[in-house]
Formats: sequence, C-alpha cells, structure tokens
Amino acid sequence: MNRTLALASFHSVSTISNWSVTLATAPRLSPPFLSIQLRRPSLFHLTPISHYTKKLSAVLAMDSSKACSVKELPVGLDEATEEEYASQSKLLQEFTSISSIDKAWIFKSDSGIGSQAMFSISQPNLLANKKRKFMLSSSISKESINNVNFQWAPFPIEMTGVSLFAPSPSGSKLLVIRNPENESPSQFEIWSSSQLEKEFMISQSVHGSVYADGWFEGISWNSDESLIAYVAEEPSPSKPSFDDQGYRKGAIKDKECSSWKAQGDWEEEWGECYAGKRQPALFVINVNSGKVEAVKGIAKSLSVGQVVWAPQVEGTEQYLVFVGWSADPRKLGIKYCYNRPCALYAVKAPLYKSEAAEFDLKSTEESTVVNLTQSISSAFFPQFSPDGKFLMFLSAKASVDSGAHSATDSLQRIDWPTGGKLCSSTKIIDVIPIVNCAEDGHLPGLYCSSFLSKPWLSDGCTMILSSYWHSCEVILSVNVISGKVLRISPADSDFSWNVLTLDGDNVIAVCSSPIDVPQIKYGCLVDKANNSTGWRWLNVSSPIFRCSEKVMSLLSSHQFSILQIPVKDVSDCLTKGAAKPFEAIFVSSKKNDGTDPLIVMLHGGPHSVSLSSFSKSSAFLSSIGYSLLIVNYRGSLGFGEEALQSLPGKIGSQDVNDVLTAIDYVIEKGLANPSKITVLGGSHGGFLTTHLIGQAPDKFVAAAVRNPVCNLSSMVGITDIPDWCYVESYGSNGKSIYTEAPSAEHLTHLYNKSPISHISKVKAPTLFLLGAQDLRVPVSNGLQYSRALKERGVETKVIMFPNDIHAIERPQSDFESFLNIGMWFKRYCQ
Repeated sequence: MNRTLALASFHSVSTISNWSVTLATAPRLSPPFLSIQLRRPSLFHLTPISHYTKKLSAVLAMDSSKACSVKELPVGLDEATEEEYASQSKLLQEFTSISSIDKAWIFKSDSGIGSQAMFSISQPNLLANKKRKFMLSSSISKESINNVNFQWAPFPIEMTGVSLFAPSPSGSKLLVIRNPENESPSQFEIWSSSQLEKEFMISQSVHGSVYADGWFEGISWNSDESLIAYVAEEPSPSKPSFDDQGYRKGAIKDKECSSWKAQGDWEEEWGECYAGKRQPALFVINVNSGKVEAVKGIAKSLSVGQVVWAPQVEGTEQYLVFVGWSADPRKLGIKYCYNRPCALYAVKAPLYKSEAAEFDLKSTEESTVVNLTQSISSAFFPQFSPDGKFLMFLSAKASVDSGAHSATDSLQRIDWPTGGKLCSSTKIIDVIPIVNCAEDGHLPGLYCSSFLSKPWLSDGCTMILSSYWHSCEVILSVNVISGKVLRISPADSDFSWNVLTLDGDNVIAVCSSPIDVPQIKYGCLVDKANNSTGWRWLNVSSPIFRCSEKVMSLLSSHQFSILQIPVKDVSDCLTKGAAKPFEAIFVSSKKNDGTDPLIVMLHGGPHSVSLSSFSKSSAFLSSIGYSLLIVNYRGSLGFGEEALQSLPGKIGSQDVNDVLTAIDYVIEKGLANPSKITVLGGSHGGFLTTHLIGQAPDKFVAAAVRNPVCNLSSMVGITDIPDWCYVESYGSNGKSIYTEAPSAEHLTHLYNKSPISHISKVKAPTLFLLGAQDLRVPVSNGLQYSRALKERGVETKVIMFPNDIHAIERPQSDFESFLNIGMWFKRYCQ
C-alpha cells in the first residue's frame, strides 16, 4: 500500500519543493517506513506546512493501526499458501478422527442364545496429544446363514487412564489396570458385570508399571479365576544415600532435602520404546486378597514376557509358561526386532491355601525354571490348546539365524506332558515350516504378528490367525495336528483382512483397502456338517468407522490395484524366489490420465511390508490430488524367505533398482507423469529415499523423509541396533563380524553403502521430519544429511518433534508430519 503526499517546505514563507515523500507499508513490518523519492514538480496551492504535517500524521497513524492489525503468519507460510494450509488441515483432521479397533472379545449371553461382543477402540486426541481409548459393546444374534444382527450399545465408554484390561476365561470378570504416574502405586480393579468388586493398590516397592507394550506384555488368568499372572517392572534397586556427613546408613525417603540418593549402577535397557523402563519380571496376584508375589527362580539376566498358565493337572503343581530373552552379552534394541534369541520357559507358580487364600511362600523358594525349547533359537507367543494337550508357539528362527530383524515365521507344537512332568528335551514339531519359495497361489510363508487370546474353533485343533500374503493380509485356518492350512478370507479379494475374535465357530474380522475404510465382517462355514471349507462373509453395519460425507466422496472417486513388477536383469546367481516379480500398490483417481503428481511411498525395515489396508495418512495424500505408488521391493515380508534374504548385503542397490523399476513400469503404462514424481519414506524407507534422490537425481522433483538412515558409518556407534547395520550391509555374514569396535575397513564399507556417499548429486528439495528422542536412527543422522544438503545449496526444511521416538506416532506429530508432506510436495508439483 503506497500513498504520495506533496509537502510544502518553507523558509519564512511556504514554498513548493520538488521533493515528495512516499509512505510505504512493507509486508510484515510495523510501523511503516518512509521512503523519499524524487518526483516531477507539481503545482500546489500555497498552504501552511502544518496542514500537510497533520495529514501526514493522520496517515501514519492510520497505516500504523492497520499494520498492527495484520496477523502474523506461521513460520514457513505466506498469504498465498495459508488458505490451502487451512483447507488441507481441516481435511486431514477429518481423516485423523476415524477410529480404529484394537482388540475384541466375545462372551456367551446368560440365556445361551446369541453372544455379546466387546470392542476396544482408539481414536487420536489431537488436543491432548494422546490416544483416546474406549469400549463399545454389541449383542450378536445370527438369524440365518445369510443374516447376522449386531445390536450396538448407544454410546461407547471411555477408558480414561486405563493401561490394560483383560476379561477372565468365563467372561464374568474384567481386570482393569491403571499404571502409575511418577511414584504412585499401580491400580488393579476387578469388575463384575454390574459393579467394581475389588480394588488393589500395588506400591512401587512391590513392582513398577505393568508392561502394556504388546511385546513383553502378558496377562493371564488361571482356570478358576483366582490368580492372575502378569509382567511388570521389577522394583527399583536400593541405592547408596549421602548427607552432609557423607555416606548415610539405612533407607531415606526420596524427598528428604538434607540427603540424596546416589545414582547407583547403570542398567542397560532394551532400546527404542524402553528408555527409562526397568527389567520386566513375573508376578502373580491373588484376586481374593490382593496379595502379590514375584515368581521366584528366574535368572536375573532373563527378561520375561507373554506369560500364560499351563493346564492344571490334578495332583501336580501348576506351572507358568513364559517367553524369556537373555541379556547376555548385552541388551540390543528389541522392539520390532525378532532376531533376538528367545525361548519358552516353565516355572512353578506360587501356590496358595484355598481356605485362607494366602500364598504358600515356601513352595516358590524351591522353583526351578525349565527351558522348553532348547533345540530352537526362537520361541514366542505361547498358546495352549483348549484340552491342554499341546502347546503352540511361533518361532522367528529364520530371523535369529540369519540376523535379519524380521523374516518368515514358523508355527511349532509341543505335546504337553499329561503327568505334568516337564522336560527340556521335549520334541518340537513343525506345523507350518519356513517357506522358501512357494508356487503361485500357495501359502508364501507365515507372517503372523500375534495370536488371538482364544484362536480355537470348536474342534479343538483348528487355529484362526492373520498373516501377510504378498501385499495383502489374509485370514488362515490351521489344523495343528495335520498341518493343513486354508486361506479362509476371499482369495479373489485384494483387500486386507484381519481377524478380531471368534464367535464360536464364526469369525469376526475387519477388511479394508487403501480407498475403503475398515468394515466389520462376519464369517461362517458354508456347510459345517459336511466339513465344507468354504466360508461366507456377511457385512456388519457398525458405527465404529463412520466418517464425513466429504471423506467418503473423495475415497469413492479413487481406485487401486496391486501391480506385479518383473525383476530387471535377472541373473543366474539369484534364487528362484528372488527372481520372481515383486509388487506395488497403485492408488489413483478414477479419472487418472497420467497427469496427476505421483508420490512413491517406501516402507521401512527393510523387512516389513506395506499392506493393501486402509491408512488414514495415505488416504489423505491421495485425496488432495496425488497418485500413490507403494512399493514392496524384494526383501519385504509376505513373499517367501528366498526373496526376503536376497536383500541383506545389497541394500542401496537392489532395493533402489526395484523402486526405479516400479517407477518406470507405471510411467511406461501411462499411469504417471515423469515430470511430477516425489518420494517419501521413513527409517529404511528414508534410507531408500535419500539413496534415490542421490542415485537418480533427475527423477524426483521433491522428497520427504521421517527419521531416515543416511549414514551407516556414524549410526553404527550410537543406534540401539548396531548389528542391523552389519547384517544389512554385509548380508548374513554381518552377524558373525559384528563388533562394538568397527574397524576402519568396516566404517568405509558402511559409508559406501550409505546415501550420504551420493549427496553431491542430490537436487531434490527435501523435507526432514525428525524425532528428537529416536534411539533407533538417532536424530544426528538426519541432521547431518540435511546440513550437508544446505551446504551444497539444495533446499531443505527440517521439522523436529522434541518428544517423539523413531515412529513419530504421537497424534500431533503424525498430523503435522503429513500436513507438511502434502504442502511440501504440492509446492514442487504445480
């Protein structure tokens, strides 16, 4: 805004000057500034200068007032983009608000007709920056083979402050655990169908927080529902105390101002997600008395988790079965790392006298721990059959033996001794062995992240579980006696299916796709009487996944397909599995003519997989005008062990070539515009992203990375998984040469495998989203790379999330990440 006023200057009498004063209001500067410009002479009436100075003062005051009222724009935004930023933010919030089902349970109704379902649901709470958890129940009545009716409760119940809940085997009781804040006690609540029956406060001197992470987590009721076994942090060890006289004998209170506690010995933790967590240990609580006992006999070096009660055999002592991870020689990062050796152990449970409901402590002093799986390097998720005759478990021996952080699972069985006498040399039977390379249409291998709490059909020998099958998640039935495996979710569906719970011999599941919000499905055998293997899947109307009409309209305008991408340059040295096509999920508008900008999306791991399931963040990106190419390069889960093991030792080359091959494939098919390609990845996906913009600098107009691996040679000394750097860079041989003191030769090799070795060629503007508390890929990796790009004149932007770890999954951080990704890419795809 400019205004020009002619000012009269005078020397005793006013005269007209050839000077004029321009009042300019500079954007985002307050107050306005004056610029003096030489103008052509103009004729003015002779007017006292005071008249003009008054006008000038008025204009200055007016402009100053207006300038002060101009809103300050957020960092990184200008007026032209603010409106779009607000619009995209509103849309992303609509996607973010869609709920998710975490778990479900089924209970038979008192009348014996129909059943009752209970769903644990979560929804991001952006303002509180945490997940809101609530429960929703429904009555189920199967009216005919083609019709099932769910009567939903009118409102869900929020589970404020609840860390864990676990129904009892009969469904008559519910355990609710509220973990402490600061040094307050853990709170255990026992609920019946109508009221709170018991409430116990467990002090920090007994144990710390109960583990609720899905890894060490384990809560198990015994058969008569009088005892509950669980995993919690062991109590804090006693530490030396000091005052102004030096060492002080005896215990002191934490808040005494005249003394202090020493730090004591440093204790190693299990890396990412477990910072500040104490050793997981095993405890049993008596539901009647609230008395808690630590289970004795377990070695201090053993971290425990996933506890279950062994079947009760009359006349014998009762056992607990748990998973144990050894800390010898050190604790490496364990979250998502199935390559940590583990075994199933059995230990005698604390006994109690039924009359007094008290523990008989003498029996626990004599407990001995039996390793049930000495002949195998990995055993976890123990699950007893309904009749107690056999113990099922998963094994990640392919991962442990090769060093890859995740690989193809196997399903194992142990026949449980009927006399209750345990033996460490128990025979282990392969029910589903590791699949190296499957024939087309056959099970590619078992990739199962967990078991249901009750996975059994009424025959007592058939388990229902979910597993990855190429780029989809499917539901399998497994006969654990014969080993017969059937895919019971529709074989012609490209959707992903996940089992939630069983209603007798019926299955409650959710299915979804990249363009379809999750939907509850009810599956039942077509002809159970004649042992038919066909399943009919009925639609279930549900309020859980409701979303706005705008979101539904945007999703309905899109389509997706799973592409088979042939491997380029197949050589004789490749195994059969590694030479097979890999896959990519392609999402586009139905009107796609190849002109929409493309986001190439890359999963981390690298031994993970992008599934054809609904992702709120991906759906948001496709809804604001992008096509998505979601690549499952070789090395991904779900394609057999040979394809997976083809990648270690070849990172930065084979995976990069696979992604470039997939991009060329969609360009050749006319599905993508080669001048509008962006790339997005996190962790190893960030490793791939930064490799791609260095190795193919003219291919991408922009990039975005979340906690990327950029420099293995610097990461290896500070990550919680240094062995990962070796295995992925050297192959399975890296497991044997891994050392805490890398040689100069090793560091050179790691550097040459890293994206930073190609940084001089990078042109693509790059957005960095970094979690400051990341222990897996420490923040220095991304910062070093971003600073090196700036040094070379490449445009960069860094957003730091101070309280986030590797996943950057806190609701506000996840929201801000994808909002900025959408804006960043749009800026370079105009």
